[in-house]
Amino acid sequence: MCPSRRDPTTTLAELSPDLRPAFDVLDSDHDGRISLTDLKRFYSDLATPAPISDEEIAVMISTADADQNGFVDFDEFESVLTQRKRENGSLMEVFRLMDRDGDGKVGFEDLKAHLQMVGMRVGDEEVKAMIEMAGGALNGGVTFDGFENLLHGGF
Repeated sequence: MCPSRRDPTTTLAELSPDLRPAFDVLDSDHDGRISLTDLKRFYSDLATPAPISDEEIAVMISTADADQNGFVDFDEFESVLTQRKRENGSLMEVFRLMDRDGDGKVGFEDLKAHLQMVGMRVGDEEVKAMIEMAGGALNGGVTFDGFENLLHGGF
């Protein structure tokens, strides 16, 4: 098997050997679940340029809250983060395929060639707009983080 390919039988424990410390940091009242209040406390302690609104925090909770009880327990937390790890592994493979020159960015020529390869005929202005939308206009291309944020955002 190619080393960059993931075995589909990989377990949650193998993908996330120890997420408990991260969960415990977010569970500020140590009641075994992450609440809106826990996340508000966590984000208020961070030096962020713009405060995160209650609505944004509520979206984070609802994204992970599989049983819809208003809280994120450890199993839900682990499930969301390990799913992201799986997705990010696949995204990284796509990103590497698109980064034809291997410089760690998907630039204009990379993206245009990839779009043509998959049968999409787009003009130069459209390619430039795509790169700008993903935050790559200032640094000569879209980094993996920009690519991931364009597709995800969130928790």
